[in-house]
Amino acid sequence: MRCRLNIAIVSLSLLALASEPPALRAKEISSRGQLLDTVVAVVNDGVVLESELEEQTREIEARLRSQRVALPPEKVIRGQVLDRLVLEEIQAQRADRAGIKVSDEQVNGALADIARRQNLTLEQLPEKLAADGMDYTEYRTELRREIARQLLRQRDVVQRIVVTPRELDQYMANEKRTASAANEYNVSHILIAVAQDAKPAQLAQANKLAHDIAERARAGEDFGKLAITYSQSESALEGGSLGWRKGTELPTFLADVIGHMKPGDVSDVLQTPSGYHVIRLNEMRAAGGPQIVQQVHLRHILVKPTEIEDDATVKQKLSRWREQIVSGKEDFAVLAKTYSQDPGSAINGGDLGWTEPSVFVPEFAGVAETLRDSEISQPFRTQYGWHIMQMLGHRNFDNSQEAARERAYQALRDSRVEEATEVWLQKIRDESYVELRL
Repeated sequence: MRCRLNIAIVSLSLLALASEPPALRAKEISSRGQLLDTVVAVVNDGVVLESELEEQTREIEARLRSQRVALPPEKVIRGQVLDRLVLEEIQAQRADRAGIKVSDEQVNGALADIARRQNLTLEQLPEKLAADGMDYTEYRTELRREIARQLLRQRDVVQRIVVTPRELDQYMANEKRTASAANEYNVSHILIAVAQDAKPAQLAQANKLAHDIAERARAGEDFGKLAITYSQSESALEGGSLGWRKGTELPTFLADVIGHMKPGDVSDVLQTPSGYHVIRLNEMRAAGGPQIVQQVHLRHILVKPTEIEDDATVKQKLSRWREQIVSGKEDFAVLAKTYSQDPGSAINGGDLGWTEPSVFVPEFAGVAETLRDSEISQPFRTQYGWHIMQMLGHRNFDNSQEAARERAYQALRDSRVEEATEVWLQKIRDESYVELRL
């Protein structure tokens, strides 16, 4: 986790000195005290500092050693880390210019998800981070920046990817004929990127480098080390690892190729709009069978508190309706159609259909778990307002067909996003002023 809290102060000092002659700067710095930081890259109107580069390099080297990845010389790793920091700075600047703001609520939500995945509460997370040597405030700052980058990519890349129903049908039909569809693959990847306006000589040079790398990998050189040294993909500092992917989740240009490879094989050089790719299949395993999920059939009535009707008033109203429904004086569906403020379900008498509980917010799902068939809950609150809920039924459902279609949609979109992101990153890098000072 790199620290950005004091960087702004240091950067202002450095920028203020930038217009002075180097000799005078050195004299004034030596007379005032020790220089605390230096600029290793100028990125448009921003900078990357040596402290950031050093900290990230140490963290990445430690992680790669723990994963037993052979390391290239430190100069190579520093170069890759600096390239990543430059791209992050470019994205941060573009997010600022686009007016992308990340609220405290968004950060808190992301932190809650991180805590939940580690079986912690949000209140316990700062203590866990401190035990791991990370400052909570710095962690929040970097997480906010990461969310801003994700929102920028969502706007500039993901939202521009369109998958039509016909394309999805064709993809699923082709998927059944594809050798990779029935398996999962642990894959590593090297990208030799080329600019969109690359000249023939540059294309030839990149092509030659990719073929040289492929030959070296086949001859037994460590693929992870080659990826760290040469790859211009976002996965470079992970040793090129893409992790485990279902065959249907691989980028489109890989789906046919990977199905004919054996673990340990290195692919021929593959060309796409982003550049030249070399792939290594590390491991392979059979994909899972039918997907049986537990579903519940619920209906609910939602009423939101207002300045006129506060929480207590709304809760009392829902309690009265519940008693009337239980006694047979009122019909749940009629009350829902008349009064529920959930526009998606009110028109259907509050019916939410057969659904997996995990799709609901935790408070709603938690109440659903306590209900027997036909039982109506007491009024309870979520972030949306006050609810009463009736459990209409439970079932085990073979979700394989629906899951396969959803998985295919995600895979088709993600495969396009992955390639489009590489092209986009190369484009915004080419459009930016970058001066490296290593």
